[in-house]
Amino acid sequence: MNRCVVAGIKEEQLARTKSAILTEAELRIMNVLWERGSATVHEVLQSLSEKPLLAYNSVLTIVRILEKKGYVKHVKDKRAHVYIPLVNRQDATRSEVRRLVSRFFGNSHELLVLNILEEESIDAEELARVRQLLERSK
Repeated sequence: MNRCVVAGIKEEQLARTKSAILTEAELRIMNVLWERGSATVHEVLQSLSEKPLLAYNSVLTIVRILEKKGYVKHVKDKRAHVYIPLVNRQDATRSEVRRLVSRFFGNSHELLVLNILEEESIDAEELARVRQLLERSK
């Protein structure tokens, strides 16, 4: 059996595990799909304005990963595949916030909010909006 073993760790253990969390590259592509509603790989590539620039094959690989994760599906349009988001931005955002609260704040939304409010980069306008939201929720 020809298995790669590095410092007693088997090859299978070195492979990246699948993650429901969006990577930065995946999020960039999802942002394009959320804005456009649907797009081919070529259209996604043309819509990416942020650096680093991605190659066509990189975008193709990422949308295929997103499809495996259940974030998008494809439909065939003539010769091209058109990718359509299955998860909307709001649901993805809420999922990421839940993960963040769970991982870093012991499932305490209060600790998350306190941490945000203690951040020095919050300006007076943002704090005023938070106060308004708090007043309306009473």
